[in-house]
Amino acid sequence: MTSEDRPTPEAAPIPPWRKLWQSQKDNILTLAIALILALLIRGFVAESRYIPSVSMEPTLTPGDRIVVEKLSYRLRQPEAGDIVVFHTPLPLQAVGYAPEQAFIKRVIGLEGQTIAVQNGQVYVDGQPLAENYIAEAPQYELAPVRVPEGNLFVMGDNRNNSNDSHIWGFLPLSNVIGRANLRFWPLEHINWLRSPLP
Repeated sequence: MTSEDRPTPEAAPIPPWRKLWQSQKDNILTLAIALILALLIRGFVAESRYIPSVSMEPTLTPGDRIVVEKLSYRLRQPEAGDIVVFHTPLPLQAVGYAPEQAFIKRVIGLEGQTIAVQNGQVYVDGQPLAENYIAEAPQYELAPVRVPEGNLFVMGDNRNNSNDSHIWGFLPLSNVIGRANLRFWPLEHINWLRSPLP
């Protein structure tokens, strides 16, 4: 019997998972790369957030969607007037807010500055702050407080309906996620969120 006369052994059947991998390998790899890039961008570059409350009216309203960019604060500190998104400070965690919850407020005071609220006016280092972006003048008083090193003093633009630094104190810089720099939804309200402060 020659080798040509011998029966050819049947090839082992290919498992279904291998058939799937062979037919979809490129798609699966593309999806995996896209997922990794999305996670890296969200973690280090930018992410979208929505506004859940009225605390930043009239600048931002409930349901608005914003882009929070994370790169600039790797190169510089937040500046007065920036709108920042941040993780829950400890005083708010102590009253039941989740640590991973995000808040959004405007930076009013930087480390070393003194903030006060008197007769409906916010003062920074004794100088009245010109604020044409707020809903109304604050209807509360705040004795002068000095912002400690490594912290910020933040307030909502809706001064009288905002759970902010005048209630719970200073915001550690380490809690800051990034800077809100673009409102992209709804489309009729799309705009850059530039600081109104000098």
